[in-house]
Amino acid sequence: MEALLVIDYTNDFVAENGKLTCGERGQSIQERVTEITKEFIDKKQYIVFAIDAHEEGDNYHPESKLFPPHNLLGTKGRKLYGVLGDYIDNLRDEPYVWMDKTRYSAFAGTNLELKLRERNITKLHLIGVCTDICILHTAVDAYNKGFQIVVHRDAVESFNPEGHEWALNHFKDTLGAEVTGKNDG
Repeated sequence: MEALLVIDYTNDFVAENGKLTCGERGQSIQERVTEITKEFIDKKQYIVFAIDAHEEGDNYHPESKLFPPHNLLGTKGRKLYGVLGDYIDNLRDEPYVWMDKTRYSAFAGTNLELKLRERNITKLHLIGVCTDICILHTAVDAYNKGFQIVVHRDAVESFNPEGHEWALNHFKDTLGAEVTGKNDG
């Protein structure tokens, strides 16, 4: 069984005025992120939106020293970005799970592994942002937990082009992941 993890594809990470935006790089994958999500919905496969969740004024969170406040609970910054957000908002049913995460990895401090094991899922498809931060940490945890990993290179992006490319190579060469999709270089 397979599942799709859509990681942090939100206004704060992708929109031009997002609090911690990838900007055009994140926006450039919008069509592919939406297309892959629709494919999983059409096939009735398990989909998890693993979305960063922070509280305003939480100066004890490790990220507070590294990044400006972002994906604050109750803000439009946490809503899914663009076409994907519109598509999901207009679905009658919810063929997906929304999972708040407070660390880079979608596994850290969540019940993600339990939900996947309950459904006999062994292969995870990863899309979203940022390739070299939240996608990377989720992939490392997935690898350590024995999941097969597929990273869609045309549906992941980062602030940092060098970090993005490094992470794609790391997925393939170190985690044994399948890196698939258009190679724009």
